Amino acid sequence: MIPFVDLKAQYLSIKEEIDEAIAHVIENTSFIGGSIVKEFEKDFAAFLGVDHCVACANGTDSMEIILKAMNIGEGDEVIVPANSWISTAEVVSNVGAEPIFVDIIESQYTLDYELLEDAITDQTKAIIPVHLYGLPASMAQIMVLANKFNLLVIEDCAQSHGAKINGQIVGTFGHAASFSFYPGKNLGAYGDAGAIVTSNEALAQRCRMIGNHGQVKKHDHRIIGRNSRMDTLQAAVLKAKLPHLNDWLDARRQVAQWYDQYLKEDIIKPKTPEGVSHVFHLYVIRTKNRLELQRTLDDHQIGHSIHYPTPLPLLKAYVYQGLDESDIPISYKTSKEIISLPIFPEMTEEQVKEVAAVVNEFG
Repeated sequence: MIPFVDLKAQYLSIKEEIDEAIAHVIENTSFIGGSIVKEFEKDFAAFLGVDHCVACANGTDSMEIILKAMNIGEGDEVIVPANSWISTAEVVSNVGAEPIFVDIIESQYTLDYELLEDAITDQTKAIIPVHLYGLPASMAQIMVLANKFNLLVIEDCAQSHGAKINGQIVGTFGHAASFSFYPGKNLGAYGDAGAIVTSNEALAQRCRMIGNHGQVKKHDHRIIGRNSRMDTLQAAVLKAKLPHLNDWLDARRQVAQWYDQYLKEDIIKPKTPEGVSHVFHLYVIRTKNRLELQRTLDDHQIGHSIHYPTPLPLLKAYVYQGLDESDIPISYKTSKEIISLPIFPEMTEEQVKEVAAVVNEFG
């Protein structure tokens, strides 16, 4: 059996550090907030090269809090890619704004910047580019348009910890960025956790207030907020893992290179534009006979998944917008063909060869 992801293998590789970090939290009975959360915020901000990191309960909360802090709400529009996890659109809806879906670049699966200008209206307030599968979106072109129309940019970095464009790390291009530390992410906690990053001090302070019941100190509630705090246990795990992240990213790139080497030439594999550093949260190929490939992989006990089977505007939650596949042809086409193969830092070359042999035989 080859799992889709092997979180236990990662744990065993740094077991002593993780166990010590968790034991320290338990021994000190400090489970919400405290110095460990602050230390992780400082460490993660330094890793990215931003001024502020605000830890919160999960990645979805982090995006929603940013939107609230930017005063985006009813009557506003926010541009999002048609191919993403629902959180990217859900947070826009939850603040009372309207997600405007834009199609993707077929070879990269990220927001098609050439379609952006036509989607901008007088109600547009922000763009949420998603660095999907670990590949950065076209941030230079997106920022040019955002500056031209005075739009805010919130980077969705849930799958792209450590990815770069010409040496600049994602999360540092826009006005703010959202990170998820869901366990399966490249930097994952042992439960839900997320973070907001920005170099705008006023925005960071407002985000922190919103996530902590609108208070600047205990019982001093300045605005209506919410409860979205990172558990200290999760911060301890993330703090222990962060020094290993770059090595894990290098290992993911090695696995991707093995896939590129061993998969047949006619299989559609991930493409990385020049100057871009992909971190391969997912290794996604395409086939016109996906169901048969899924069955074949199942027969060989090889893990797999689909990210994502239905474009966002075609989900039942968004059918009220009246869009169909003709409005997002690339997202619709690729959604029927994509399949994610196993990838994790501890994956061996022999495991990759085994997966590739099954895929090649099918193809």
